[in-house]
Amino acid sequence: MSGLMVNTTEGTRTQIDQSAIDALAKGVQGRVLTPGADGYDAARTIWNAMVDRRPGLIVQCSCAEDIVAGVTFAKAHGLLLAVKGGGHNIGGFAVCDGGMMLDLSPMKSVEVDPQSRTATVQPGATLAEVDAATQAHALALPVGINSTTGIAGLTLGGGFGWTSRKFGLTIDNLLSADVVTAEGGTVHASTLENPDLYWGLRGGGGNFGVVSSFKFALHPLGPEVLSGLVVHPFDEALGLLRFYRDFAETLPDDVSVWVVMRKAPPLPFLPQEWHFKNVLIFAAMCTGDMANGEQALEPLRRHGSPIVDVIGPHSFVGWQQAFDPLLTPGMRNYWKSCDFTALPDGLLETLVGAAGSMPGPHFEIFLGQLGGAISRVPASETAYRDRSLRYMMNVHGRWDAASDDVANTAWSRQLYEAAAPFSTGGGYVNFMTEEESGRIQSIYGDSYQRLVDLKRKYDPMNLFRLNQNIKP
Repeated sequence: MSGLMVNTTEGTRTQIDQSAIDALAKGVQGRVLTPGADGYDAARTIWNAMVDRRPGLIVQCSCAEDIVAGVTFAKAHGLLLAVKGGGHNIGGFAVCDGGMMLDLSPMKSVEVDPQSRTATVQPGATLAEVDAATQAHALALPVGINSTTGIAGLTLGGGFGWTSRKFGLTIDNLLSADVVTAEGGTVHASTLENPDLYWGLRGGGGNFGVVSSFKFALHPLGPEVLSGLVVHPFDEALGLLRFYRDFAETLPDDVSVWVVMRKAPPLPFLPQEWHFKNVLIFAAMCTGDMANGEQALEPLRRHGSPIVDVIGPHSFVGWQQAFDPLLTPGMRNYWKSCDFTALPDGLLETLVGAAGSMPGPHFEIFLGQLGGAISRVPASETAYRDRSLRYMMNVHGRWDAASDDVANTAWSRQLYEAAAPFSTGGGYVNFMTEEESGRIQSIYGDSYQRLVDLKRKYDPMNLFRLNQNIKP
């Protein structure tokens, strides 16, 4: 009897009869794709072009029942299982070679209840789709800064962005979730039902099941916010960073200012003579009253000799997508990140030195400002631990040619190693590459054993292992 050879969790290959695949296809509302089928290559392609894997079988899910069917099938056959939401994670865990992939990207529903200020969101929705639905009611959920990111992976790892200092992390606004477990059943997780799972979902990644639905609390915001960029010549970078270090400590929770060092992209508001030259950029947003935001940002805007200042009223949806052109899919990406509670001179000198030697026009070093509402949640309340950090650095390597992989990843690692002595030693699982799995225990710290116990309860055979894995 004909069939497919598919990789198992044991590292072997098993043949699945065509009749079993046909029965799976008939039992789901979505599609079952095998290599060569229409849509197979599109389904397996993810944001980071360094990841080019070919699953033996893809189940594109249209509903929670499809997820149940897919998980049940993978468990019954002992298949290596990958789960794709938005496919944006830097580690490329959404897709596996030879195994089975659950593709949740068709599940994009976002239902907003403006009276209760809540949203019920399916796992395939992107941040752009969440923003569009919530902003129709002048409401917002704290999410990341690239609108093509998937809501599921972002949430399960923590989730931070422009509004997090005011409204907390994405997980701090997660009210409940429906989860398909490794046994193929569905459970509800909230403060009242399965609170242990609810705790673990908030920062523990995709280790405990497949979320089929999220329910979030929303906040009044928009449709316009005060936001924008102040772009400076790079030769002033060290003095600007020292100024920023002091200035950032004065900001109220509803104002966030991030720093980006990179070669200037050819943006229409930048003079042409500055295109592709090194610059330092202050990116700012205010979640509150614009007049108060103007007052808070005034010292930043009058400091130094900026090339341009384009801070002003902007559509919140537009601002959320402002960095999308610099983060389009299809390029090779490699990240390294560090967390900091302070920005000492030694760190700033390290960052400026590295930024002056970035290997290509698409590389950047950013410092995201955190603190505020994030730091007021007790560390024990969620699996996400780094509540005390004030800044997060991401070294974002980005390039076109595979021939540059070795040199460019080496440059990124070198900067990470130089910055690490100034860091907390923690990490953000959403920014970690596949090679960093050895850091997981130290990153979760006191929470790690609790996560292991939770893993043993909900996934003792480690079916959900393609992630920053917590081993049972």
